[in-house]
Amino acid sequence: MPPKKTVRNILVEGRLVLQLYVSGMSPKSMTAIENINRICTEYLEGAFDLEIVDIYKNPEVAAEQQIVFSPALVKKFPFPKKILVGSLSDESKVIKALGIQLKE
Repeated sequence: MPPKKTVRNILVEGRLVLQLYVSGMSPKSMTAIENINRICTEYLEGAFDLEIVDIYKNPEVAAEQQIVFSPALVKKFPFPKKILVGSLSDESKVIKALGIQLKE
């Protein structure tokens, strides 16, 4: 198990591997991209890999991952795998779902 890494005021186990599935440049997709980029930059500086997948350009990837709704954020690692659907505007909910623990 990789050691815990302290980034600013948070603790993360290893490195987060995320995939954000979007539907082209729709307003909801753009909002989700902005929100996850902000959250990752603010809370996970250097402790994440984020891939943005356009399901219009790569429908086979979405089918393989069983992505039905978009935007959808998939936390692939560390386990357990989680999927969040929507614009990712509820920052506290996203942080909790990603397993980010704020230091007290």
